[in-house]
Amino acid sequence: MNRRQFLAAFVVAACVSIAALLGVRAQSQSRPDTLPAELSDKEFWSLVTEYSEPDGFFRSDNLVSNERTFQEVIPELKKRALPNGVYLGVGPDQNFTYIAALKPRLAFIVDIRRGNLDQQLFYKALVEMSSDRVDFLSRLFARAKPKLDDNTAALSASALFDAFAEVDPDQAMFQKNLDDLEKWLTQKHGFVLTPDDVRGIEYVARAFFAEGPDLRYSFPSPRLARVFPTYAELQKTDDGHGTSYAYLANDEAFRTLKEFERKNLLVPVIGDFAGPKALHSVGNWIASHGGVANYLYTSNVEQYLFQGDAFRRYYSNVAAMPLAEQSTFIRSYFDRGFYYPPGVIMPDLHSVQLLDPVQGLLKAFSDDQIHAYDDVVARSHP
Repeated sequence: MNRRQFLAAFVVAACVSIAALLGVRAQSQSRPDTLPAELSDKEFWSLVTEYSEPDGFFRSDNLVSNERTFQEVIPELKKRALPNGVYLGVGPDQNFTYIAALKPRLAFIVDIRRGNLDQQLFYKALVEMSSDRVDFLSRLFARAKPKLDDNTAALSASALFDAFAEVDPDQAMFQKNLDDLEKWLTQKHGFVLTPDDVRGIEYVARAFFAEGPDLRYSFPSPRLARVFPTYAELQKTDDGHGTSYAYLANDEAFRTLKEFERKNLLVPVIGDFAGPKALHSVGNWIASHGGVANYLYTSNVEQYLFQGDAFRRYYSNVAAMPLAEQSTFIRSYFDRGFYYPPGVIMPDLHSVQLLDPVQGLLKAFSDDQIHAYDDVVARSHP
């Protein structure tokens, strides 16, 4: 091979590599939209079990989000919705607020911990079994329903949580709820739970039973617990302009989530973002049904991926997904860490939500412009 032939071959190989990195974006355009309106129990459980990777490690239970500002980007995200859009997320129930507000066709929650899968199954059963927000909170906290006005549909999340804060937890109710929940998952849905799953679900249930609306990021509460928002505080927040999109903000949002869960459209998967199976399998499934990875909520997972070279495998996994111009990363960035506001003894933890076009990030990565987490943050915007 002479020098000219070598250079030509090198250019072709480079182009092929870049095309592979950026993914086959035309998949979603060339395939018909066959995203299901509902998954059977068998289909749902097959996706959960076949796409999951082995249980991984994270330093916290992450039972409740520690991001106070995650609603603030929802108005902008609503502008980027696609008719065949699929949502991908990580972590616990902040995903429910995004799903209820953005109304994707289907959602996958990919988290490295099996404990998050157990928590998602715990929520799934409770949401499906509950007739409304009051019934849901009663089951969640194992507390009797407080005396409320007849028109509970008009009550704010603040009013609901303040009312439940005055009710004591009930041990007998907790045990009955736990039994009902396990039967719902195993007998009604036919899911095959392992003994560890049963224990994991009970762990989550006991955390909400023990701490109720005041449950925070970890259980039992760590020394710096007060820097983290409570479950109640997160449900009382809004988008920064007075509109709350929380899934317990009103009956309509809760009904949207309930219907989503009833149709088995929220699929939890155990997986490392940089792993060899979970994200790749989810991307292939979305592409095979003519869907698009519309929203990718990453929380601050990328921060940990940049502690080594795992971010390279992660972005390769994302690049293989069916994407569109509207595909957007949703990132949580703790811009101040633990800091002490003037006159405050206990430190605060401040987060901001950042948005970033997926295709733009992948292009920057392929151009060798992404080397550190700060590079990712610098190109993201509220």
